[in-house]
Amino acid sequence: MLFRYVLALFVALVISGCAVKPQNPIAFDSQKIISNSTRVGVVMTPMPVVDTRFPGADCLLCMAAASVANNALTTHVKTLPLEDLPLLKIEVVKSLKAKGLQVVDLDTPLDLSKFPDVRNSEPGFSKKDFSSLKSQHNIDKLLVLSIAAVGVHRNYSAYIPTGAPYSTVQGVGYIVNLNDNSLDWYEPVTIRKFAEQNWDEPPKFPGLTNAYYQAIEMAKDAFTRVFK
Repeated sequence: MLFRYVLALFVALVISGCAVKPQNPIAFDSQKIISNSTRVGVVMTPMPVVDTRFPGADCLLCMAAASVANNALTTHVKTLPLEDLPLLKIEVVKSLKAKGLQVVDLDTPLDLSKFPDVRNSEPGFSKKDFSSLKSQHNIDKLLVLSIAAVGVHRNYSAYIPTGAPYSTVQGVGYIVNLNDNSLDWYEPVTIRKFAEQNWDEPPKFPGLTNAYYQAIEMAKDAFTRVFK
């Protein structure tokens, strides 16, 4: 019994020691970024598809039930446009150039899967190794705008919804110093906007749709305000 207890404790300690530490926000410091000799590459990751998600409906039958129950909502959400979200990079490039920074606008979307992971990455450092872009594009820092999810989410507990759906935009912006892989800026963005009145008005869901467009505007501001 004692041996089993010690073994279980050892395994728990190993697991907890190997857990990935969360990256806290890092405030934008213009003194680190704005320099006559600094060249910053600005890039976006591929845009996601506008869709619905049902967090908490984790089993296959739960997911199927949530999908059927929200079929009309999903059909409508998939018709909604991304609006100006794909143009975020253009706005950031203009803002940085207005500050006198040397900016390189990278046209090709950044496919994170093509870059190696950084082993034992600590908070304050990028989890991906982007150093190959330094010589490829003659840049010192890389500013990444990454939007992971756009659409409408509704939380579930197995088969049961736990609240009204909400419009959401989720992503992160960060700047990597390509000399040492450190982060000069890190800003997670999670926007949640509920319909101000009744949301359940198929087939167009006007209240929730209005919240969707508001969420996009709020996300644009969250990504760009530090550069203005």
